[in-house]
Amino acid sequence: MPSFRYVVCDVFTDVPLAGNQLAVFTDARDIPEHRLQALAREINYSETTFVYPPEAGGHVRMRIFTPEREVPFAGHPTLGTAFVLGGPLQLAEIRIETGRGIVPVRLEREGARIVFGRMEQPLPGIEELDRAEELLAALGVEGSQLPVRLYDNGIRHVFVALDSEEEVAALRPDRARLLALGEIAVSCFAGEGRRFKTRMFAPALGVDEDPATGSAAGPLALHLALAGRIAWGEEIEISQGAEVGRPSTLYARAEGADGAAERIEVGGAAVVVARGEFQI
Repeated sequence: MPSFRYVVCDVFTDVPLAGNQLAVFTDARDIPEHRLQALAREINYSETTFVYPPEAGGHVRMRIFTPEREVPFAGHPTLGTAFVLGGPLQLAEIRIETGRGIVPVRLEREGARIVFGRMEQPLPGIEELDRAEELLAALGVEGSQLPVRLYDNGIRHVFVALDSEEEVAALRPDRARLLALGEIAVSCFAGEGRRFKTRMFAPALGVDEDPATGSAAGPLALHLALAGRIAWGEEIEISQGAEVGRPSTLYARAEGADGAAERIEVGGAAVVVARGEFQI
């Protein structure tokens, strides 16, 4: 009976049993194609990754699955996979091939232990959301402090700026109405200065609420920079996941000028918490 080994790590945290869970199949070459989605659904984390030999100049190639479908890029799977592979490969920077190109992840160490990683994310496309009123109604809020825009870096993220962190914490979105809006990930946030609180809902992707959304952190920094809420190149600290019992901390910055992003970087910690195998 074939066995497929995987590693579980908690991402955007430096302590176990917090952050966003990730399963990494470190050698997926022998896993049949029809098993990939089934394994991701069985594990039922926000995402599961499958690692293959490189094809386009990276160190490895990675495929990412939510419980519902494959996605070309996501943040916490990229960072977590870098932590899992960075130790055995002894790399200061690991270049991961994704559906949105190569994503480099710089790894910081204390002795032999990896303690932090920073990934350079794909630059997102930006568009206005033509169903903003429906979205606000699904969230149960009256409006957004900033324009409701959609940022696509492999996952389609929409941002809603609320008046206070307490309002973010009190959200009880209508899941059925969010599903009707299609495959978008909705991030609601509030904060000031460089510190922000977010919650992210993406039921159409099989994720009712995500503990930490790395692919949204970079576009959030861009959204704030474009609105003049932060300066270009200024790093923000994002808190997420408290409402689902998995507190997470993410760091993000957007570099650019004249209303256009030139580089987006997202960082955080991760810890390996388990190893196992499927025999199927």
